[in-house]
Amino acid sequence: MQSLKSRFLYRLVKYQLAKLIERNLPLPEYRLAREEAASRLFRMPVGVKVEAAEVGGCPGEWLLPQRQDGQGMVLYLHGGAYTGGSCITHRALAARLAASCRHRVFNPDYRLAPEHPFPAALDDAIAAYRGLRLAHPGAAIGLSGDSAGGGLALALAVSLRDQGVAAPAALALMSPWTDLALSHPSHVTKAAVDPYFPSKQRLSVAARHYAGDTSLQHPLVSPHYAQLHQLPPALIHVGTLEALLDDSRMLAQRMNAQGSRASLKVFPGMWHVWQTLGGRMREADQSVEELGVFLRAHLQT
Repeated sequence: MQSLKSRFLYRLVKYQLAKLIERNLPLPEYRLAREEAASRLFRMPVGVKVEAAEVGGCPGEWLLPQRQDGQGMVLYLHGGAYTGGSCITHRALAARLAASCRHRVFNPDYRLAPEHPFPAALDDAIAAYRGLRLAHPGAAIGLSGDSAGGGLALALAVSLRDQGVAAPAALALMSPWTDLALSHPSHVTKAAVDPYFPSKQRLSVAARHYAGDTSLQHPLVSPHYAQLHQLPPALIHVGTLEALLDDSRMLAQRMNAQGSRASLKVFPGMWHVWQTLGGRMREADQSVEELGVFLRAHLQT
């Protein structure tokens, strides 16, 4: 049964994001407002050290849990519709994932659109992954990400496969945005209940900013249109109250149909990337713990 706390927090998040959207801030100010809100609202877990670093030429942060079960690591790609998000907005979530999977997590500040359209973010993700491989030869590397970062993690896995680079150990995805062409019914039918994307227009604008002159159906812009064979095992978490619900459903279906292994869990009453509220509500802690256990199992094999 959905907790009363989560029902309250859903209404609070929906109200606060509606007020922020209403302000119609220029993009730089909107990014700063999201960072300030993240610092206030999202709780860092106890026992995780934050360490600034650069990997493969990409700046970011290591999240280092006190307990580390081996030499494996996770590359975490933050969400923000490719136009926002940073180490600051997603520090607490990446730290909670590090604690739950018991492995270090690198959270890069990849370049954002529209200043840096496709393939800048993917190039940074590839560089960070190759940098981790170079610095830690033989270590297992998992991929994780939320929203746009989840789609970017999937595009990274597809690109690495096609380049013949050693595959990641696993994919742990939270509400991945995989179809920037916005062809799924939930992009419209769930908009009214989605605190982050209350209209298809916001997603459409972000998609065009990111894709630039590239087709929205390019398989590395929208991995919904990619071939999904020979990919790492995936665990996908999504909520019923979000516009990207069908992105996750279709991803799991297509991966399994093409011979890759994907498990999908749909959380009733949850909204887009509710996991950011870890430490504040049971459903967020449950999701992050399950994703962490999944990663740990594959990083230790």
